Amino acid sequence: MKNRLLSLSVLLFGISTATGGFHLLAAQSVRSPLGSAQAETQWRQDLSAWRAQRETEVSAPDGWLTLAGLDWLKPGINSVGAAEGSQIKLPAPAPAHLGLFTLSGTVVQLLSPAGGFPAELTIDGQPAREGQIRIGGVDGAKPSTIVWHNLTLVVLERADRYVVRLKDVNSPTRANFRGLHWFAPDPRLRVEALWIPYTPPHLDKIPTVLGSTLDLPSPGVAEFTLDGKILRLEPVIEPGEKDTLFFILRDETSKTTTYQAARFLHTGLPNHGLEEEGVLILDFNRLENPPCAYTPYATCPLPPEQNRLAISIEAGEQRYEH
Repeated sequence: MKNRLLSLSVLLFGISTATGGFHLLAAQSVRSPLGSAQAETQWRQDLSAWRAQRETEVSAPDGWLTLAGLDWLKPGINSVGAAEGSQIKLPAPAPAHLGLFTLSGTVVQLLSPAGGFPAELTIDGQPAREGQIRIGGVDGAKPSTIVWHNLTLVVLERADRYVVRLKDVNSPTRANFRGLHWFAPDPRLRVEALWIPYTPPHLDKIPTVLGSTLDLPSPGVAEFTLDGKILRLEPVIEPGEKDTLFFILRDETSKTTTYQAARFLHTGLPNHGLEEEGVLILDFNRLENPPCAYTPYATCPLPPEQNRLAISIEAGEQRYEH
């Protein structure tokens, strides 16, 4: 470990040190002072803009606050509508009978109810027609989008089962949104970590709130120092992403001020790419809550054991309480 941190010192400063001076230099090397008042001002402006954009995305007409339902499909026929007894119950004033989902093996179809589809119902922007629909999967596949006025339905694969996710632009959760809560910006919690690649990359089993696991590739580990402790975090790569690392982590603030299950951090790539040792910026001021912090209808990943930190990181997004 000392050799790796010494390597980081060389990467950052082009110098070496005697063993006796290692710990001080290592602690300095993983900190990321912004270097000047101008640089810090720019960093604060960028962070403020990012946080504002984050609030906009969470509360957008298709954002996480619009999630209003999550219903598992059973084999056979599943009725959809506002009528009592519908397997997938829609909020009024949706049509009493919107349609029928049928599930046979891995095939999902949308069929019309008696009397036909409502005139305003669309699938992928076109008037609704009977037939097979696309299922959204963990491999990044895009599902068919079924829309009636303010309601949107998609079918997703989760834990080897199929679920209908409902979004409602007029959901009470979105209507009552009053903003997110953040720790004050702290430039000390923007750190430069040593990137240590895995050769070959690992395949991590990421737990989820459903009790299932996701198999996601992990290309390496980021090693850094906070509060005098040498720490490691392991990212994964999400389906369809090639230029972003995804960290799922939890720290001691989850017991008090941040979301209990996890927080997320997305970063760029290390300065020398994924396959070589290098430097990776971890700005914990950009820690964000997972969708499950805002709605019970999300299906979120949980931090793997190696990303459960025994320190407090008082940075980023705080617990959502509205």
